[in-house]
Amino acid sequence: GNMKMVSGDKEEHPMDLLEVEVVTENQKKNVALMGSALQINRPVAISQDGLNFRLSYGSKQFQLPFAIKLRDFQLERYPGSMSPKSYASEITVIDGDEEFDFRIFMNHVLDHKGYRFFQSSYNDQGEVEQTFLSVNYDQIGTWTSYLGYFLLFFGLLWSLWSKDTRFAMLRKNLKKTQKKKAKLVMGLLFLVSGAAMGQSSHDEQYRKIDSIIEAQIVDKDHAKRFGELVIQDAGGRMKPANTFASELLRKVSKKDTYLDMDANQVLVSVMANPRAWYFVPFIYIKKDNTKVRDLLGIPHDQKYARFADLFTEKGEYKLTEEVAKAHKKKIKNKYEESILNIDGRANLLFGALGGSIFKFFPLEGDPNNKWYSFMEVRRAGFQKEDSLYVSNIVPLYGQEVIQAAQTGDYTEAEEYLESMHSFQRKYGTAVIPNQRKVELELFYNEYDIFKTLFQYYLYASLLMFIVVIVNIFKENKTIRTLIRISTGIILLLFLYHTTGLGIRWYISGHAPWSNGYESMIYVSWATMLFGILFGRRSPLTLAATTFVTSMLLMVAHWNWMDPSIGNLVPVLDSYWLMVHVAIIVASYGPFTISMILGMLALALYVFTTKKNRKKLNLAINELTTINEMSLVIGLVLLTIGNFLGGIWANESWGRYWGWDPKETWALISIIVYSFVLHMRIIPGLKSRYTFNVLSVFAFASILMTYLGVNHLLSGLHSYAQGESAAIPNQIWGWLAISAVLSIGAYFKFNTYYKKNNKK
Repeated sequence: GNMKMVSGDKEEHPMDLLEVEVVTENQKKNVALMGSALQINRPVAISQDGLNFRLSYGSKQFQLPFAIKLRDFQLERYPGSMSPKSYASEITVIDGDEEFDFRIFMNHVLDHKGYRFFQSSYNDQGEVEQTFLSVNYDQIGTWTSYLGYFLLFFGLLWSLWSKDTRFAMLRKNLKKTQKKKAKLVMGLLFLVSGAAMGQSSHDEQYRKIDSIIEAQIVDKDHAKRFGELVIQDAGGRMKPANTFASELLRKVSKKDTYLDMDANQVLVSVMANPRAWYFVPFIYIKKDNTKVRDLLGIPHDQKYARFADLFTEKGEYKLTEEVAKAHKKKIKNKYEESILNIDGRANLLFGALGGSIFKFFPLEGDPNNKWYSFMEVRRAGFQKEDSLYVSNIVPLYGQEVIQAAQTGDYTEAEEYLESMHSFQRKYGTAVIPNQRKVELELFYNEYDIFKTLFQYYLYASLLMFIVVIVNIFKENKTIRTLIRISTGIILLLFLYHTTGLGIRWYISGHAPWSNGYESMIYVSWATMLFGILFGRRSPLTLAATTFVTSMLLMVAHWNWMDPSIGNLVPVLDSYWLMVHVAIIVASYGPFTISMILGMLALALYVFTTKKNRKKLNLAINELTTINEMSLVIGLVLLTIGNFLGGIWANESWGRYWGWDPKETWALISIIVYSFVLHMRIIPGLKSRYTFNVLSVFAFASILMTYLGVNHLLSGLHSYAQGESAAIPNQIWGWLAISAVLSIGAYFKFNTYYKKNNKK
């Protein structure tokens, strides 16, 4: 049930209309009933055929065996923003002689006499402030369900450790296969031939930047000190200016530097000399987007638009009508999406050029700890001395830093900069991050851990593949040493990957798997973890997993993924985020390994000849065994994670399951993989070939659960998505390659393996 607690007058709710047909022996009558949630309406009384009816629709009232009094409703927002950080109801329970206070908030439930009260939602619009609690009464049912979940979890985990299960048999089979020292063939090379993708080099600038900006490039060390200033973003996150500078460059120009300037130098230049930046070709437009270039009136070969290009001579914004049209359409075509993307880049650059984005200055005593830019002094209400300081310090610093860039003397510019640092520390202590956190975030930005890691993983996987393939023809001490060295390099990269996740966790203040980008780097970490565990006995598995990990990290840095760190919505601010999401997303790692091992096994089928059949049969057995073990672990994690999600839902808002798209697709994936793992008991589907084919195509259900739901469907889990985008063409490419491999492998399987192949 639901209950509403209001401070103020009673507020009417929008009403629903339900029309029912009352049928008696001689008469029919339509009756309109009005009703709504959280409101009790008088029943409608009618007489028909000598019978009296009382009909009502909507909420039903229940009497609690105790009273609840609302003392206060508290809504806390992120510093300086309208985004809710948390909301809570301070209540008093009055039960006869017993009376106690309690604070109900998201993920913190009141339990009393079998009743459970959840913080459901709130309404702070208008004069009346309302809090909504949902109420459950099913103590025995809850604990019965939890006991059932526990038995399920225990049974699944026991199946991994017991000596009498299928998983234990697979372990024994793997040891036997490896004792025969299976060797591999050159056919593996085709899978990595297309892998050596590096980052494309930046296009050369179509023309030189205005000489004014070139003459005013600020010293790197001074700009770095400027980048350490703390800024408050629109979502209320406190971050170094360097983070904003990096985001500005990446989002507006799709680059990490501009000419010889790093992000800090660009930001100082934009702040000190905004007029010049109106005419800098800086706003990225896709190469093939001629329609937008025609709209802006710029040449088709001009890769970047200037901010000035977006306006007519009268100062009218050229994209106004197109942006309005694009916003109205629910399903947008590529042109409309590009219009909105360019508009977003323009707005971000405008905030920097206008100065409103530089929220460096905390207002003393502000209840919401809001920080302001030097442009907002009058509105903010700074005291007299502070008002003079805030409104003048940035322009003065800008003039001084331009002069210093020409003379090389940064003494006064340093003094102005240090005074801004001091102002922040003096008035912003309540929300300013500590020095260690700032330094770590600067380190994280400078080394861009996950973006560079993609290349290192790629090189390591190629090295490992080459060594393993050479090992086919010549097995000696040197080759074995090279395999150990390759393994060591991969372990060091995994350690670096783990450190990067830890740093992101620390500077963001929440577990690093709360949005699209974070979940992608976490999936790649989980994939590498399980690859290392399985790769102890199979160098080929380790090489394949490292390659997949590098591809996942590459995908994480495509344009539609936003790597910036944000604040959590209240429902995610819970230890359940660490438990439920960590386990369910970690399951994608083993499933990814299974998919790539399935493709490798199919490739080996394709490259089978009469001469190498025996050798390749051993290799296929090894890969298939690891594949099945990986699937078992993935299914155990996915199932446990999904049911833990039910517990989280029950602890957060009092229901286990709501047929939300993400929940539903996780369940579909569980069913799909359960079928794949149990095919061995169906006579016609026993073969290793069939198992490997389905382990590849079953991965489509994981792609739908992970990416498809975020971008095609909407639901409760939409807070975890990145920027909306069409399903990447690479997925269709993967399906096509998998289909070709499956068909090619089918003929070779029938020719060389079918008679001798039993699972």
